[in-house]
Amino acid sequence: MKPQHINELGELCRPVGDLLAAISSKWVVLILIRLSERPKRFSELKREIGTISQKVLTSVLRDLEKNGIVERVVTPTVPPRVDYSLTRLGQSLLEPVRALGRWAVAHEDEVAEARTRYEESAEGA
Repeated sequence: MKPQHINELGELCRPVGDLLAAISSKWVVLILIRLSERPKRFSELKREIGTISQKVLTSVLRDLEKNGIVERVVTPTVPPRVDYSLTRLGQSLLEPVRALGRWAVAHEDEVAEARTRYEESAEGA
């Protein structure tokens, strides 16, 4: 039987885990960085990111909008203009995303060495 505080901690961590899952994909990071420059249209985001499919970009933008990270603004023109921008909440997410990027760059060589060691040991097993 688990101690009660672990159950309570698990319950408290579930919403955090759900949110982290929603904002931790490589696509989210690329979209956030692109939108940190200025609001952008869907086609502009797709062109700048390059390797993302239209379906995935649509899905990620919807998730970000649902979580209050991105705002979708429709301008009633012909055809309608749709722009995406970071909300205040989305702007606040840039700092930890950039910190993670700095960490990844600073430790790139160490991670590459660890991967090589792992692959070499897996081949010998």
